[in-house]
Amino acid sequence: MKTALAIVTLSTLLSACAGLPGPISSANAATIGTPATSAIANVPEEPSISTEKYAGDGLPVVELTEELMFKLLSAEIAFQRGDWQPAYINMISVAQQTRDPRAARRAAEIAIAAKQPEEAMVAVRFWRALAPKSDEATQYYVGMILLGDDLSEFREVFELRLRDVRPVSRPLLILQVQRLLLRAKDKKEAFEVMENLVAPYPDLAETHIALAQAAFNNNDPVRARSEAMLALKAKPDSEIAALTLAQVIPDKKEAAQSLQTYLSSHPDSREIRIAYGRLLIEQTLYDQARKEFETLLKGQPEDLTTLFALGILGTQTTDLKSAEQYLTTYLNVLAAHPEENRDPAQALLVLSQIAEERKDIDAALAYLARIEAGDAYFGAQIKRAQLMGQRGELTSARQLLAETSGTSEREQILVIQTDAQVLRDSDLQQQAYLVLETGALRFPENIDVLYDYAMAAEKLNRVDRMEAALRKVIKLAPTNQHAYNALGYSLAERNVRLPEAFKLIEQALTLAPDDPFIMDSMGWVQYRMGKLPEAETLLRRAYALRQDAEIAVHLGEVLWVRGEKIDAQRFWRDARSKDPKNDSLKNTLTRLQVKL
Repeated sequence: MKTALAIVTLSTLLSACAGLPGPISSANAATIGTPATSAIANVPEEPSISTEKYAGDGLPVVELTEELMFKLLSAEIAFQRGDWQPAYINMISVAQQTRDPRAARRAAEIAIAAKQPEEAMVAVRFWRALAPKSDEATQYYVGMILLGDDLSEFREVFELRLRDVRPVSRPLLILQVQRLLLRAKDKKEAFEVMENLVAPYPDLAETHIALAQAAFNNNDPVRARSEAMLALKAKPDSEIAALTLAQVIPDKKEAAQSLQTYLSSHPDSREIRIAYGRLLIEQTLYDQARKEFETLLKGQPEDLTTLFALGILGTQTTDLKSAEQYLTTYLNVLAAHPEENRDPAQALLVLSQIAEERKDIDAALAYLARIEAGDAYFGAQIKRAQLMGQRGELTSARQLLAETSGTSEREQILVIQTDAQVLRDSDLQQQAYLVLETGALRFPENIDVLYDYAMAAEKLNRVDRMEAALRKVIKLAPTNQHAYNALGYSLAERNVRLPEAFKLIEQALTLAPDDPFIMDSMGWVQYRMGKLPEAETLLRRAYALRQDAEIAVHLGEVLWVRGEKIDAQRFWRDARSKDPKNDSLKNTLTRLQVKL
C-alpha cells in the first residue's frame, strides 16, 4: 500500500473537501472585493461594493479631435511597446483635458500594470474625483490604500459607508470590510481600524465575527476567541459565528468539539459538518471523518465534494473497494454535469493506483489514459511508461517517454530518469547507463541525474565514473547524505580504502542519524574493518528500523562469522522471503558455501 497509494497524503485528503474555504490570510484576498475566508468560516458573498462600470450617464461629451486621437493612440502604442511613462502621461493629459473618468481609469490601469504605485494612486484619486459615485473607482482606491502604510483614508471611506448603508445591509458590509482589511500590510493597524469602524454597532453578531477574524489575523487568539464567543452568544444559530469560533481555537481537538456541540443542536448544517469532517481529517481521525461525510451523502447523494472525500477516506482506511466505488460514482456524476468546473485527474490517479495495488495493470493504464490535459497530464504519462515497462512493453514505454517532452528542466530530467529505470527493470544496464550518461552531459550540475548515473556506472563496475560523479554531487550539494553513503558503501563493498569509507559514511550518518540504510553501511564497513560486535549492534538497530532484505543479508553474514549460524540462517531466510531474486543474498550464500 505504501508505494501504490503514495499519492494519498493528508494534503490530498484535505483537498478532497474541494470548495471549502482556505485559511484566513492576506493572500486569500487577492483582489478588491474578493472575500478572504477562513479555513472554516464561509462568509456569504454579497458584496456591498458593486463592480458596475460606467454606462454613459454623467459622462462628459467629448469631441474626438485630431489632437485627442493622437494622444490616445500614442498612449496605447507606447504601452504595447512596454514604455509605460509616455503612455501614462498622455492618458493623464487626456483625462485632465476632457474631465473624462474613463481616461483616468485607463491611466490607473497603465500604472498598475507597470507596477508604479505612486502614479497609480494619483490616477485613481483623479478618477474618483471625476466620478465620485463610481463604486469601481472606490474599489481601486481602497485597493491602493491597502497596499500602502496608512489606513486612515480607508477608515474615512468606510465610516461613511457603514453609517449611510441600510441597516439590513450593514452586517454584510462589516464582513466585507474585514475581508478587505486582510490585505493590509500592518495587521495591528488593520485590527485597530476594524475595531474603530464597528464600535458604533456592538449589538451585531457580525461586529464580533469581524473582530474575531481581525484579531486572529493579528495573532491575538485570546481576543479572537472572546469575540467569536460573543458573536455566537448574540446569534446562537449563526453558522458563521460557529465556524469562526472553531477557526480561532488553536487546539484542533477543542475546535472539533465546538463544532460537534453546534451539530448536536443543528444536525442539518452542511457547512458545519463539512468543517467538522475536515478537522477530523487533520487529526487523522479518518473513521470518524468518514461517518460525517456518509451523513452528508445521505442528504445529497450526488454531491461531488462528498463523494470525492469519501473516496480518498476509503484509501486512508484501506477500504479500497469502497474507495473505488465512491470515486467511480464521482466520475460518473461529474460526466453527467460537464458544467462543473472540476478536474477529474486526481480521482483518476487514485483509481489507477488502486488498480495497480490489485495487480490490474490494464485498468490502471486505462484510468491514466483518461487524463488528457492539465497539471496531472505529465505525471500520468510518466506513470503509464513505468507500468508499460513493468509489463514488459519496453518499446511502447520508451516511445511514450520520447513523446512526453517535459516543459521544464525538472520534467525533462524525470523523463531521463524514468527511461533509465524502465531499462534497468528490463535488465538492460548498459543502455540505462548510456541514457544517464547523456543526461549527465546535458544537465551537468543536476545532482539527481549525477547520482543515478553513478549508480548505473557501479552496476557496470565502472568505478572511476561512479566515484567522479558522486564526488561531484558532494561538491555541488555538501549536505547530500546519499552521496557520502553511496561512495563510502562502494569502498566498503570492494573492501578498499576502508578508513576513507568509514569517514564518508560517518559524515552521512551525521547528516541523517536515523537512516537505517546509512546505519547498514556503517555496520558493513565496521565488519570489513574487523569490528564485529560494533557491526552487529549497528546492523541489528538498522534492521529493527527497516526490515530490508539487504540489511538482513549483511546482518546474517556478521552473525555467521561470529559463529551464530542459526540466527544467521534465520535472517537469510527472511531476506529470501522478502526478495527471492536478491543478488547480494545469492552471492553471500555462494561465497560462504551455505545452503538454506
